[in-house]
Amino acid sequence: MNTTPSRTTTPSTTTPPAGTTDPAEGSSDAVTEEATAQDSLVKDPATDSPAKAPAPNDATGTPSEAADSGTAPDDLAGQSDDDDDDALEPDPFDEARHGVGAGAAAVVSAALGVVALTGAWTGRVAAERETLIGQIQTSGGGSAAQQISEIYGDAWHTTALVNGVFAVLALLVGVFVLVRPAFGAPSERPQPTWVRAVALAGVALGVLGVLISAGMYFDLFLSLPTAGAPAGG
Repeated sequence: MNTTPSRTTTPSTTTPPAGTTDPAEGSSDAVTEEATAQDSLVKDPATDSPAKAPAPNDATGTPSEAADSGTAPDDLAGQSDDDDDDALEPDPFDEARHGVGAGAAAVVSAALGVVALTGAWTGRVAAERETLIGQIQTSGGGSAAQQISEIYGDAWHTTALVNGVFAVLALLVGVFVLVRPAFGAPSERPQPTWVRAVALAGVALGVLGVLISAGMYFDLFLSLPTAGAPAGG
């Protein structure tokens, strides 16, 4: 029987050389440092709470958002162009209302000028009244010259006077329409051409009517007839 105690071998613990590190210890330190770095990146520095890492698409935006942002300026530019076109396009209702009063006054001026040249029923009524008055005054007797003046001459002069009044009104209204744009608040649009043309026609007819009426009233064109001296018996 062998009485020599059996020798048990124990793992030798050898000290690594100076300047070298244990591989296990190095790997554990590396894992600890990597975990610390990830914690520092994930945590929000201000609140020390974990922050969601931005998704790759968040940095540049989703494709739909990029497309919308790309087309938005074009849409705004097109909308602004449409607004400018609407602002520059004249409103038909404003165009229709513009110059209505001046146009009506111009037409009235031309109509008054025509009445001054052709005569009106008021002139005929006034002339007939003067004729009746003359007949009444000469009914008791009177000379031929007096009858001509009272019955015919007064009626003629009254007709010329009434026509002259219409001519003066036509002249004044036409001149007012022509000079109206020079007074008051300035207008954005000029006076329509047809308004100026009709007003100018009214002025011309008014001037012509005034001249004719003055000539008739003062017997410049035609003089009153004269009665001849009665033949001696």
